[in-house]
Amino acid sequence: MKKTTLFLFIILVSFTTFAQDITGSWNGILKVQGTQLRLVFNISKTDTGFTSTMDSPDQKATGIPITTTTFENYILKLAIPMGSITYEGVLGSDGNIVGTFKQGPLTIPLNLSKGLVEKEKIVRPQDPIKPYPYYSEDVIFENSKAGITLAGTLTLPTKEGNFPVVVLITGSGPQNRDEELLGHKPFLVLSDFLTKNGIAVLRYDDRGIAESKGDFKTATTADFADDAAAAVAYLQTRKEINSKKIGLMGHSEGGLIAPMVASTNKSVAFIVLLAGTGIPGDALLLLQKALIERAEGTTEAEIQQGQTSNKGAFEIVKTAKTTEQLKTDLALYYQKIDNKKLTTEDEKTAHNQEIKSIVNQLSSPWMHYFIKYNPAIALEKVKCPVLAINGAKDLQVPPTENLNAITTALTKAKNKNITTKILPNLNHSFQECTTGSPTEYADIQQTFSPTAMTIVLEWIKVQTK
Repeated sequence: MKKTTLFLFIILVSFTTFAQDITGSWNGILKVQGTQLRLVFNISKTDTGFTSTMDSPDQKATGIPITTTTFENYILKLAIPMGSITYEGVLGSDGNIVGTFKQGPLTIPLNLSKGLVEKEKIVRPQDPIKPYPYYSEDVIFENSKAGITLAGTLTLPTKEGNFPVVVLITGSGPQNRDEELLGHKPFLVLSDFLTKNGIAVLRYDDRGIAESKGDFKTATTADFADDAAAAVAYLQTRKEINSKKIGLMGHSEGGLIAPMVASTNKSVAFIVLLAGTGIPGDALLLLQKALIERAEGTTEAEIQQGQTSNKGAFEIVKTAKTTEQLKTDLALYYQKIDNKKLTTEDEKTAHNQEIKSIVNQLSSPWMHYFIKYNPAIALEKVKCPVLAINGAKDLQVPPTENLNAITTALTKAKNKNITTKILPNLNHSFQECTTGSPTEYADIQQTFSPTAMTIVLEWIKVQTK
């Protein structure tokens, strides 16, 4: 009798599992290098099988076509050759899917469910804890030139008073006011430190991100410079701010933006460049790519091949007159230099999609502008005091080449107050590190080196006496 009961139970479980409907939206959290990305697979039934798309809500990407979708013997298989992405998971009796996400050499566990999933809250050691010992106010200000409003947070040492202030300007990519990335919130940590030490801070969400309005995808570095200028104009309306002591502090691309604003705005009293760029965009991208690849063990032959390929593409970008012509020329260029032997239709489709993806990236408004732009154009007009610091192990904005270029340009401007420093053992994010490779960023618990923050604070104090 016991054996019969067990047999019936197994049959019931099998039929229950078999009856599960694979169609619908399946949600999961992809955990990679310390960051968490929500993924959604949307599966529909067709006459011949299944079709599906992928959403990445945190990257504001929806409807990404999935080339292959199969579901047999409770096993779900998905493939996006264009992104070198595959997923394979097993549908369990609990209605969830346990599986593995692969992209290129990365293999990451990814479990899916039809219910909503929540990210794990990551708390880094330097994250400030409320209540803060200072005044904090969420603010909204207008960029009238672009016709948009930007949202941010203004922190003051006390609610009443008149303080020097710095505007924090984020690096490249969609960033919120904390410049949040890989579980770190460097601008929150920086603003907390500076405000506790008598300096007011305004930090804000990039246009089109979080609570700020506008379109991030169509914006260039010049547009972000207009946003930073709008922040300066807003601070001039605040009675708590000393209008003669307004500074800009930009990280990475923000260090490119700060001189653009300061070169034309006499209201900017000083600027701080945190891993700011001094060499042209195309030269920076080539140098950055080679250094990171070398740190990751790429062969010299492969590095040089990539350098040659990218140089050719960048020249096309720099000479393009229209976006449509640029896309056409880039597509022809990559078809010509690619020597892959493609045998199947799937391989050819994936290859063409890969080229299309590269072409779209290089012809985007931001990348087109960045590749062509030379930071010296603005730096040679900056008269206010400048502090430029880099980590010695920064592979994204190499310190020597960029600080030398910044110094040369500022000297041409006859700037009399230039301070540059290379800080030992720090990476592009100003974390104490081992190699400087971006793959380390998430694993490092430190968000921002206290030594670097102290150098910045002491320099600002001298400028705002």
